[in-house]
Amino acid sequence: MPGRKDFTIYVDKSGSGKRLDVVVSSFLSSCSRSLAASLIHKGNILVQGNLKKPGYRVRPGDKISGTIPDPDPVCYSPEPIEIDILYQDSDIIVINKPPGIVVHPAPGHYSGTIVNALLFHCRDLAGIGGEMRPGIVHRLDKDTSGVLVAAKNDSAHAFLSSQFRERKIKKQYLAIVHGSMEQDSGSIQFPIGRHTSDRKKMSVVTRKPRIAETYWNVEERLDIVSLISIDLKTGRTHQIRVHCSAIKHPVVGDKIYGHSRIKAPNANNKEKHEILKSVKRQMLHAWRLRFRHPSTNKIMEFEAPVPDDMAGLIDSLKEMSRRKA
Repeated sequence: MPGRKDFTIYVDKSGSGKRLDVVVSSFLSSCSRSLAASLIHKGNILVQGNLKKPGYRVRPGDKISGTIPDPDPVCYSPEPIEIDILYQDSDIIVINKPPGIVVHPAPGHYSGTIVNALLFHCRDLAGIGGEMRPGIVHRLDKDTSGVLVAAKNDSAHAFLSSQFRERKIKKQYLAIVHGSMEQDSGSIQFPIGRHTSDRKKMSVVTRKPRIAETYWNVEERLDIVSLISIDLKTGRTHQIRVHCSAIKHPVVGDKIYGHSRIKAPNANNKEKHEILKSVKRQMLHAWRLRFRHPSTNKIMEFEAPVPDDMAGLIDSLKEMSRRKA
């Protein structure tokens, strides 16, 4: 069968004591550890002809045999959603995600997502994790725009995922935040975890904090707001939005983390505040993304231009400042 793959592994001394799922994923470049664990649970992978758990510690002389089955069809469908493709080849696709669209199907969003769009535009998907789908290795919030990379096969997915996990991928964002930043650059290193009372929110006040590092530079000061570039060393959920709110410079348009932090307008900037109130989404843009290619190992860097709504807001604030000068 075209996608099916049978294999046999004989464990030697170098593999002794390693987890079964780790051995399988190391031997098969197209099989991630999570896929290996799933196949072991399903009985597609056996040791000496016997069922084992993914955490089974292999021994020298063990015979591991199994089958990587054809990818299963997914429950969501390709949809002709227009996307801005920055680059693609047989391993990856890089797009400029527009704001207002969810990346991955989930309860309440089974259609109209980036995945639905990729299924339509990518006719050469080899399947990820046993399903015929693009491999989402990182996500952007629904209302965040910018560069997003997805894998077309298991080996590319595993390679990119390891770069994200080991923090070897460079992610740079642009954000318009409330207020004039006190310094030209700085860092925010508050741990982040689930909010203590609202499970849909993240917070720097949490019972299970995880290390989070955000570095920023002021690109331009626009009186009541600042345009900043942001480098992420970690990738926690809502990290930029939570961190900016924590230092009392929330992202403009952020309806979850922003309202309580915004200062009341004075007579000189009331008109500008009225413009900020009309902003429909958080002014956050995934500007640049740099990573190593799964097949060539060459460093690739992509940049998504500033979206029209962010550029328009910047131009409007500048024009107001010129009129009052």
